[in-house]
Amino acid sequence: MVIDFDAELWIWDARRDDSWIFVSLPTEASEEIRDLAGGVRRGFGSLRVRVKLGGSTWTTSIFPDAARGCFVLPLKRAVRKAEAIDAGDTATLSVELIDL
Repeated sequence: MVIDFDAELWIWDARRDDSWIFVSLPTEASEEIRDLAGGVRRGFGSLRVRVKLGGSTWTTSIFPDAARGCFVLPLKRAVRKAEAIDAGDTATLSVELIDL
């Protein structure tokens, strides 16, 4: 399953000092992921994904966020720097589930 979407980068409120930056996957896609994944989740309910953002591609995990009602994707500092983006910016991403 591949999800292409635009999302605003946001700072995780619980760890503002650490600069954890995330994007939220679309709610509808998150519901579909939950249905497909069933019990195939890893620690913290995570699922492994391959992400494309601009010229950057990497493997990471998405995590369920009950407060937002969707999965969230952390964006590494190195990727943000390479793509010249930061919290408040909107990015176009492609996320491919690799656990399913």
